[in-house]
Amino acid sequence: MMAADEVEVEAGGRLVRISNPGRVYFPARGETKLDLVRYYLSVGDGIVRALRERPCMLHRFPSGVTGDKVHQKRVPAGAPPWLQTVRVHFPRYGRHADELCVTELAHVVWAVQMSAVEFHPWNSRRADTERPDEWRIDLDPGPRCTFATVRRVAGVVREVLGELGATGWPKTSGGSGLHVYVRIAPQWGFAEVRRAALAFAREVERRAPDLATTTWWRKDRDPAMLFVDYNQNARDHTIASAYSVRGVPEATVSTPISWDEINEIDPRQFTIATVPARFAQLGDLHRGIDDSAYLLDTLLEWADRDQLD
Repeated sequence: MMAADEVEVEAGGRLVRISNPGRVYFPARGETKLDLVRYYLSVGDGIVRALRERPCMLHRFPSGVTGDKVHQKRVPAGAPPWLQTVRVHFPRYGRHADELCVTELAHVVWAVQMSAVEFHPWNSRRADTERPDEWRIDLDPGPRCTFATVRRVAGVVREVLGELGATGWPKTSGGSGLHVYVRIAPQWGFAEVRRAALAFAREVERRAPDLATTTWWRKDRDPAMLFVDYNQNARDHTIASAYSVRGVPEATVSTPISWDEINEIDPRQFTIATVPARFAQLGDLHRGIDDSAYLLDTLLEWADRDQLD
Protein backbone atom coordinates (compact mmCIF):
# COMPACT_ATOMS: atom_id res chain seq x y z
CA MET A 1 0.00 0.00 0.00
CA MET A 2 1.30 3.44 -0.92
CA ALA A 3 1.77 6.13 1.67
CA ALA A 4 -0.24 9.32 1.40
CA ASP A 5 2.80 11.19 0.09
CA GLU A 6 3.53 8.71 -2.74
CA VAL A 7 2.30 8.23 -6.30
CA GLU A 8 3.04 5.61 -8.93
CA VAL A 9 3.98 6.48 -12.49
CA GLU A 10 4.23 4.18 -15.50
CA ALA A 11 7.49 4.21 -17.45
CA GLY A 12 7.93 1.83 -20.35
CA GLY A 13 5.67 -0.79 -18.83
CA ARG A 14 7.07 -0.56 -15.30
CA LEU A 15 5.46 1.15 -12.33
CA VAL A 16 7.83 3.33 -10.34
CA ARG A 17 6.84 4.70 -6.95
CA ILE A 18 7.57 8.40 -6.39
CA SER A 19 7.78 9.68 -2.82
CA ASN A 20 7.25 13.34 -1.90
CA PRO A 21 5.91 14.20 -5.37
CA GLY A 22 4.89 17.69 -4.31
CA ARG A 23 8.31 18.76 -3.07
CA VAL A 24 9.31 21.94 -4.91
CA TYR A 25 12.60 21.38 -6.72
CA PHE A 26 12.83 24.61 -8.74
CA PRO A 27 11.83 27.57 -6.58
CA ALA A 28 12.22 30.19 -9.31
CA ARG A 29 9.50 28.40 -11.29
CA GLY A 30 7.59 26.28 -8.79
CA GLU A 31 7.99 22.88 -10.45
CA THR A 32 7.98 19.86 -8.19
CA LYS A 33 9.61 16.46 -8.11
CA LEU A 34 6.59 15.02 -9.94
CA ASP A 35 6.89 17.75 -12.59
CA LEU A 36 10.49 16.65 -13.09
CA VAL A 37 9.39 13.03 -13.52
CA ARG A 38 6.78 14.09 -16.07
CA TYR A 39 9.39 16.10 -17.96
CA TYR A 40 11.67 13.07 -18.34
CA LEU A 41 8.72 10.93 -19.41
CA SER A 42 7.92 13.50 -22.11
CA VAL A 43 11.42 13.27 -23.63
CA GLY A 44 11.81 9.56 -22.96
CA ASP A 45 13.28 8.45 -26.29
CA GLY A 46 15.77 11.31 -26.25
CA ILE A 47 17.07 10.90 -22.71
CA VAL A 48 17.39 7.11 -23.08
CA ARG A 49 19.30 7.54 -26.35
CA ALA A 50 21.64 10.03 -24.69
CA LEU A 51 22.36 7.72 -21.74
CA ARG A 52 22.02 4.25 -23.27
CA GLU A 53 24.63 1.75 -22.06
CA ARG A 54 26.83 4.46 -20.53
CA PRO A 55 28.09 4.61 -16.94
CA CYS A 56 26.20 7.53 -15.48
CA MET A 57 26.93 9.74 -12.51
CA LEU A 58 23.92 11.42 -10.92
CA HIS A 59 23.70 14.91 -9.50
CA ARG A 60 21.14 14.56 -6.72
CA PHE A 61 19.34 17.38 -4.89
CA PRO A 62 17.41 15.75 -2.03
CA SER A 63 15.82 19.02 -0.88
CA GLY A 64 15.60 20.77 -4.25
CA VAL A 65 18.15 22.60 -6.38
CA THR A 66 18.79 25.36 -3.84
CA GLY A 67 19.87 22.75 -1.30
CA ASP A 68 22.93 20.53 -1.08
CA LYS A 69 24.10 18.68 -4.20
CA VAL A 70 25.24 15.06 -4.00
CA HIS A 71 27.52 13.61 -6.70
CA GLN A 72 26.45 9.97 -6.75
CA LYS A 73 28.51 7.41 -8.63
CA ARG A 74 27.46 4.21 -6.89
CA VAL A 75 23.99 2.72 -7.14
CA PRO A 76 22.89 2.21 -3.51
CA ALA A 77 21.94 -1.08 -1.95
CA GLY A 78 18.25 -1.88 -2.22
CA ALA A 79 17.86 -0.74 -5.85
CA PRO A 80 15.18 -2.67 -7.78
CA PRO A 81 16.36 -5.91 -9.43
CA TRP A 82 15.52 -4.58 -12.91
CA LEU A 83 17.97 -1.69 -12.60
CA GLN A 84 21.08 -1.99 -14.79
CA THR A 85 24.60 -1.09 -13.63
CA VAL A 86 28.12 -1.12 -15.05
CA ARG A 87 31.33 -1.40 -13.05
CA VAL A 88 33.94 1.28 -13.67
CA HIS A 89 37.39 1.52 -12.15
CA PHE A 90 39.31 4.50 -10.80
CA PRO A 91 43.00 3.51 -10.99
CA ARG A 92 44.21 6.68 -9.31
CA TYR A 93 42.33 5.73 -6.14
CA GLY A 94 42.39 1.95 -6.48
CA ARG A 95 38.60 1.80 -6.28
CA HIS A 96 35.63 0.90 -8.43
CA ALA A 97 31.96 1.81 -8.57
CA ASP A 98 28.83 0.16 -9.94
CA GLU A 99 27.21 3.09 -11.73
CA LEU A 100 23.75 3.40 -13.20
CA CYS A 101 23.60 2.11 -16.79
CA VAL A 102 20.39 3.28 -18.44
CA THR A 103 18.80 0.95 -20.97
CA GLU A 104 15.14 1.91 -20.48
CA LEU A 105 13.06 4.85 -19.33
CA ALA A 106 12.18 3.34 -15.95
CA HIS A 107 15.87 3.61 -14.99
CA VAL A 108 15.70 7.37 -15.51
CA VAL A 109 12.50 7.67 -13.46
CA TRP A 110 14.04 5.57 -10.67
CA ALA A 111 16.96 8.00 -10.57
CA VAL A 112 14.59 10.97 -10.27
CA GLN A 113 12.83 9.16 -7.44
CA MET A 114 16.28 9.04 -5.80
CA SER A 115 16.34 12.88 -6.14
CA ALA A 116 18.51 12.98 -9.28
CA VAL A 117 18.07 16.10 -11.39
CA GLU A 118 21.14 15.96 -13.67
CA PHE A 119 22.48 12.96 -15.61
CA HIS A 120 26.21 12.93 -16.38
CA PRO A 121 27.16 9.95 -18.56
CA TRP A 122 30.64 8.80 -19.53
CA ASN A 123 31.65 9.09 -23.17
CA SER A 124 32.18 5.32 -23.32
CA ARG A 125 29.73 2.43 -23.11
CA ARG A 126 29.33 -0.72 -21.07
CA ALA A 127 30.80 -2.96 -23.79
CA ASP A 128 34.22 -1.33 -23.25
CA THR A 129 34.29 1.48 -20.72
CA GLU A 130 37.95 2.22 -21.51
CA ARG A 131 37.37 3.10 -25.20
CA PRO A 132 35.15 6.15 -25.77
CA ASP A 133 32.73 6.23 -28.68
CA GLU A 134 31.92 9.92 -28.21
CA TRP A 135 34.16 12.97 -28.64
CA ARG A 136 32.83 16.01 -26.82
CA ILE A 137 33.50 19.60 -27.85
CA ASP A 138 32.65 21.89 -24.94
CA LEU A 139 32.37 25.58 -25.79
CA ASP A 140 32.70 27.17 -22.37
CA PRO A 141 32.34 30.98 -22.31
CA GLY A 142 34.27 33.06 -19.82
CA PRO A 143 32.43 35.31 -17.36
CA ARG A 144 32.44 38.26 -19.78
CA CYS A 145 32.06 36.24 -22.97
CA THR A 146 28.83 36.95 -24.85
CA PHE A 147 26.63 34.40 -26.55
CA ALA A 148 27.40 36.21 -29.80
CA THR A 149 30.98 34.99 -29.35
CA VAL A 150 29.75 31.47 -28.62
CA ARG A 151 27.81 31.58 -31.89
CA ARG A 152 30.84 32.71 -33.87
CA VAL A 153 33.09 30.02 -32.42
CA ALA A 154 30.40 27.41 -33.07
CA GLY A 155 30.56 28.45 -36.71
CA VAL A 156 34.30 27.78 -36.75
CA VAL A 157 33.71 24.39 -35.10
CA ARG A 158 31.19 23.53 -37.79
CA GLU A 159 33.64 24.60 -40.50
CA VAL A 160 36.51 22.47 -39.18
CA LEU A 161 34.28 19.44 -38.62
CA GLY A 162 33.04 19.76 -42.20
CA GLU A 163 36.59 19.80 -43.53
CA LEU A 164 37.37 16.68 -41.48
CA GLY A 165 34.27 14.89 -42.75
CA ALA A 166 32.93 14.54 -39.19
CA THR A 167 29.29 15.00 -38.22
CA GLY A 168 28.75 17.20 -35.18
CA TRP A 169 25.58 17.15 -33.09
CA PRO A 170 25.13 20.44 -31.20
CA LYS A 171 23.16 21.09 -28.03
CA THR A 172 22.88 23.81 -25.46
CA SER A 173 24.74 23.13 -22.24
CA GLY A 174 21.84 24.23 -20.06
CA GLY A 175 24.01 27.17 -19.09
CA SER A 176 25.62 29.82 -21.27
CA GLY A 177 27.65 27.56 -23.56
CA LEU A 178 27.24 24.92 -26.23
CA HIS A 179 28.30 21.30 -26.57
CA VAL A 180 28.94 19.45 -29.83
CA TYR A 181 29.12 15.66 -29.83
CA VAL A 182 30.80 13.53 -32.49
CA ARG A 183 30.40 9.77 -32.60
CA ILE A 184 33.78 8.08 -33.02
CA ALA A 185 34.88 4.52 -33.56
CA PRO A 186 35.72 3.01 -30.14
CA GLN A 187 39.30 2.23 -31.12
CA TRP A 188 41.24 4.59 -28.85
CA GLY A 189 41.63 5.08 -25.12
CA PHE A 190 40.83 8.23 -23.19
CA ALA A 191 44.33 9.69 -23.52
CA GLU A 192 44.27 9.50 -27.32
CA VAL A 193 40.74 10.87 -27.57
CA ARG A 194 41.79 13.78 -25.36
CA ARG A 195 44.85 14.41 -27.58
CA ALA A 196 42.63 14.44 -30.65
CA ALA A 197 40.22 16.82 -28.92
CA LEU A 198 43.13 19.13 -28.01
CA ALA A 199 44.38 19.11 -31.62
CA PHE A 200 40.92 20.11 -32.80
CA ALA A 201 40.63 22.82 -30.14
CA ARG A 202 44.00 24.25 -31.17
CA GLU A 203 42.82 24.45 -34.78
CA VAL A 204 39.69 26.33 -33.69
CA GLU A 205 41.91 28.65 -31.63
CA ARG A 206 44.18 29.27 -34.65
CA ARG A 207 41.22 30.24 -36.80
CA ALA A 208 39.55 32.44 -34.17
CA PRO A 209 42.45 33.76 -32.04
CA ASP A 210 40.48 36.77 -30.80
CA LEU A 211 37.51 34.65 -29.72
CA ALA A 212 38.67 31.20 -28.59
CA THR A 213 41.38 29.91 -26.31
CA THR A 214 42.80 26.58 -25.18
CA THR A 215 44.62 28.10 -22.19
CA TRP A 216 44.00 25.65 -19.39
CA TRP A 217 44.33 27.76 -16.23
CA ARG A 218 41.31 29.98 -15.68
CA LYS A 219 43.43 32.75 -14.14
CA ASP A 220 45.41 33.00 -17.38
CA ARG A 221 42.40 33.36 -19.68
CA ASP A 222 40.83 36.55 -20.96
CA PRO A 223 37.36 36.47 -19.32
CA ALA A 224 35.80 37.77 -22.55
CA MET A 225 36.99 34.75 -24.52
CA LEU A 226 35.56 31.27 -24.99
CA PHE A 227 37.47 28.25 -23.69
CA VAL A 228 37.38 25.19 -25.96
CA ASP A 229 37.44 22.64 -23.16
CA TYR A 230 39.18 19.60 -24.63
CA ASN A 231 39.70 18.09 -21.18
CA GLN A 232 36.06 17.02 -21.00
CA ASN A 233 37.30 13.98 -22.95
CA ALA A 234 39.66 12.86 -20.18
CA ARG A 235 38.85 9.71 -18.26
CA ASP A 236 36.06 10.06 -15.68
CA HIS A 237 35.15 13.57 -16.85
CA THR A 238 31.46 13.97 -17.56
CA ILE A 239 29.07 16.69 -18.67
CA ALA A 240 25.30 16.89 -18.58
CA SER A 241 23.65 14.74 -21.24
CA ALA A 242 21.27 15.82 -23.93
CA TYR A 243 17.83 16.41 -22.34
CA SER A 244 19.29 16.59 -18.83
CA VAL A 245 17.69 19.24 -16.67
CA ARG A 246 20.27 21.39 -14.92
CA GLY A 247 20.29 21.86 -11.17
CA VAL A 248 19.46 25.56 -11.24
CA PRO A 249 16.31 27.33 -10.03
CA GLU A 250 15.29 28.19 -13.62
CA ALA A 251 15.19 24.47 -14.59
CA THR A 252 17.06 24.95 -17.86
CA VAL A 253 17.63 21.92 -20.09
CA SER A 254 20.65 20.83 -22.13
CA THR A 255 18.76 20.71 -25.42
CA PRO A 256 19.68 19.34 -28.87
CA ILE A 257 19.51 22.02 -31.55
CA SER A 258 20.24 22.19 -35.25
CA TRP A 259 23.27 24.06 -36.55
CA ASP A 260 21.00 26.54 -38.28
CA GLU A 261 19.27 27.41 -34.98
CA ILE A 262 22.43 28.57 -33.26
CA ASN A 263 22.15 32.12 -34.60
CA GLU A 264 18.54 32.38 -33.41
CA ILE A 265 18.22 30.72 -30.03
CA ASP A 266 18.62 32.01 -26.51
CA PRO A 267 19.75 29.04 -24.35
CA ARG A 268 17.56 30.28 -21.50
CA GLN A 269 14.44 29.52 -23.54
CA PHE A 270 14.89 25.76 -23.08
CA THR A 271 13.38 24.67 -19.75
CA ILE A 272 11.34 21.77 -18.40
CA ALA A 273 8.28 23.86 -19.27
CA THR A 274 9.19 24.44 -22.95
CA VAL A 275 11.21 21.44 -24.11
CA PRO A 276 8.36 18.87 -23.96
CA ALA A 277 6.34 20.73 -26.62
CA ARG A 278 9.47 21.17 -28.73
CA PHE A 279 10.20 17.45 -28.43
CA ALA A 280 6.62 16.57 -29.34
CA GLN A 281 6.90 18.72 -32.46
CA LEU A 282 10.46 17.94 -33.61
CA GLY A 283 11.30 14.64 -31.97
CA ASP A 284 14.87 13.97 -30.94
CA LEU A 285 17.23 16.07 -33.07
CA HIS A 286 20.02 13.64 -32.09
CA ARG A 287 18.14 10.58 -33.31
CA GLY A 288 20.69 9.93 -36.07
CA ILE A 289 23.75 10.31 -33.87
CA ASP A 290 24.63 6.61 -33.96
CA ASP A 291 24.37 6.25 -37.74
CA SER A 292 28.06 6.87 -38.44
CA ALA A 293 31.34 7.04 -36.56
CA TYR A 294 34.34 9.25 -37.28
CA LEU A 295 37.92 7.96 -37.27
CA LEU A 296 40.38 10.10 -35.31
CA ASP A 297 43.45 9.42 -37.49
CA THR A 298 43.70 12.93 -38.95
CA LEU A 299 43.34 14.63 -35.58
CA LEU A 300 45.95 12.33 -34.06
CA GLU A 301 48.29 13.24 -36.92
CA TRP A 302 47.71 16.90 -36.04
CA ALA A 303 48.47 16.09 -32.40
CA ASP A 304 51.75 14.39 -33.39
CA ARG A 305 52.62 17.32 -35.67
CA ASP A 306 52.08 19.80 -32.85
CA GLN A 307 53.68 17.51 -30.23
CA LEU A 308 50.62 17.62 -28.02
CA ASP A 309 50.44 15.61 -24.80
